[in-house]
Amino acid sequence: MLYNAYQARQDFLAPFRIYADLAAAVLREPMAGPWGNLFARTMGAAAELVARSGLTHERPSYDIADIELAGKAVQITEEPALETPFGTLLHFRKSISLKQKRVLLVAPLAGHFATLLRDTVRTLLPDHDVFITDWNNARDIPREEGAFGLDDYIEHVMRFIEYLGPDTHVIGVCQPCNALLATVALMAQNDSPAQPRSLTLMAGPVDTRINPTVVNHLATDHPIAWFERNLISPVPARFKGAHRRVYPGFLQVTGFMSMNLPRHVRAHLDLFEHVVHARDDQATATRNFYDEYFAVFDMPAEFYLETVQRVFQDHHLARGRFEWRGRRVDLSAIKKTALLTVEGERDDICAPGQTEAAHKLTPNIPATRKQHHLQPKVGHYGVFAGHRWQDEIYPVVRGFIARA
Repeated sequence: MLYNAYQARQDFLAPFRIYADLAAAVLREPMAGPWGNLFARTMGAAAELVARSGLTHERPSYDIADIELAGKAVQITEEPALETPFGTLLHFRKSISLKQKRVLLVAPLAGHFATLLRDTVRTLLPDHDVFITDWNNARDIPREEGAFGLDDYIEHVMRFIEYLGPDTHVIGVCQPCNALLATVALMAQNDSPAQPRSLTLMAGPVDTRINPTVVNHLATDHPIAWFERNLISPVPARFKGAHRRVYPGFLQVTGFMSMNLPRHVRAHLDLFEHVVHARDDQATATRNFYDEYFAVFDMPAEFYLETVQRVFQDHHLARGRFEWRGRRVDLSAIKKTALLTVEGERDDICAPGQTEAAHKLTPNIPATRKQHHLQPKVGHYGVFAGHRWQDEIYPVVRGFIARA
């Protein structure tokens, strides 16, 4: 009922948003005289806010057509290297042949598309051969493809790493850090020749008992049955994934927005002012951020519930009790993979200390092959996007990969 009610509301409001978008486009054209221009821009700005008031479930584009290398433009082509019903190992292939270190970027399965890491990819590309785990929206996956739980996620990541082979460097951003650390441990236990050369964990929940946030308290304040009863819903019949049980992306985004609601309201009021006063660069920056932020992604119910219970409630990995398909995960088996952890000083989703915990949990990685970086003055998204990521965090990551 929850998802059907949401979709009915979306369908009802869709025509109004379409008309508002058309009105905004027309009103952006200047009217005669300075007061006419101001009036048009004001009405256009109001119409734009109405048009942008909804969510979308369509995957945005990475929008990386080319990059600059040595003063020359190099074309970038997105090529699927390996595909399953639940995700794609996507390669950002360059138009020229270069010998660069191979990097797999493991994207979150947490309410947004992997395109949220667009800035991360763009920053990595000049120096690395980049692949990403491009997960599929659960509401577009037919139910006959089966369930997808935390163990399936780990199996996918392991398969992707082994496909890329030895000398791959792996970077996990946010939610996958816990499962990714378990994946590398399992590969070490198997003595896989494809064990990553290095593992970088960025702002991810390795041990959420440390410095718990509002998100962590929400997970522990309710039993898992509460989450299943109140947050899980079947996909409406009109979509490819009809009747698949999911944690809807609109709930995840609503929850994140409620944590910083005044900031989001202020951002839209600023957008209104930017449009009215023709501050195009600032308006474009805000539009781009919310185009991505409001593109929501449904998670398979099994994956969501198992992640809440095993990662955020029972802390299986941190307590040494994590199992994959009935096999105990031994983090002490990791010896060959160098480890870097990165955290943001102001992260209110994954607080400082939660990712750094990976170092104590991996006692057999030599200290000379471990590094931790706490970035001052950034929140969660600033760890992997924006100017501090580009100018201050990425040089640390790039240098670590080069040394590894």
